[in-house]
Amino acid sequence: MGLSLGEQHFIKGGIAQDLRTDGRKRLTYRPIYVETGVIPQANGSARVRIGGTDVIASVKAEIGRPSSLQPDKGKVAVFIDCSPTAEPTFGGRGGEELSSELALALQRCLLGGKSGAGLQSSIHVLVPGAGINLSSLLIKEGKVCWDLYIDGLVISSDGNLLDALGAAIKAALTNTAIPKVNVSAEVADDEQPEIDISDEEYLQFDTSSVPVIVTLTKVGTHYIVDATAEEESQMSSAVSISVNRTGHICGLTKRSGSGLDPSVILDMISVAKHVTETLMSKLDSEISAAEACEDES
Repeated sequence: MGLSLGEQHFIKGGIAQDLRTDGRKRLTYRPIYVETGVIPQANGSARVRIGGTDVIASVKAEIGRPSSLQPDKGKVAVFIDCSPTAEPTFGGRGGEELSSELALALQRCLLGGKSGAGLQSSIHVLVPGAGINLSSLLIKEGKVCWDLYIDGLVISSDGNLLDALGAAIKAALTNTAIPKVNVSAEVADDEQPEIDISDEEYLQFDTSSVPVIVTLTKVGTHYIVDATAEEESQMSSAVSISVNRTGHICGLTKRSGSGLDPSVILDMISVAKHVTETLMSKLDSEISAAEACEDES
């Protein structure tokens, strides 16, 4: 994004004084809007708008087989598509690379993990298994499980894509209904059991452990949340932290910039936890309102 020197100083100066160009404080989000059930063919779906950023997430559940490494868990795969109509730079390899980067970051934030230089010292703050509960997707240990395919689409982009996609996935999972499955009697170890998938009974996916993602973007000497595209063009680094309802850190991912001091990371985690409370409450309220509207229609 090509900004004049004056515009760059204006953005950085405003952030330094805790008054951003759109009137927000450093730790304030833009308005958030949620719509659920936007893709009828999916098991769950949602559309989330944060300012000028607009994304859709859908969830498709299919019968699969647990991996040999995790025979007591189901599987989740995340795919992201950055539409060239959302941003001209998304055309060609630029869009493909960003899509892969976002999918990997979401996988780590939602399922647990870390990536990026300078985060090695932060491993002790991660709580194993604090993200999406994969055990809830198991049908028969070592034999049958649910595979969840989560697809995200970026419709328009004005910064903070990772947080918006994370919010849309959380809303889509809240909207997800998975068919009840009955498994046949015991079979030999080398045989697959017969299963009966109900057309009438559905179970609501448990989202109690699904985190929200808070990205702290460093501009100048300060960190801000929900950065716009203009603000992101002036950043030196950004760290995304996923926090669940109980305050546990599920994942960390970092982009741009050099390594960070452990004390700085811990301070950022503290800020993220504080911001999460407000974001989670707002998202819960918007999802409930969207579900109510869907039920009425």
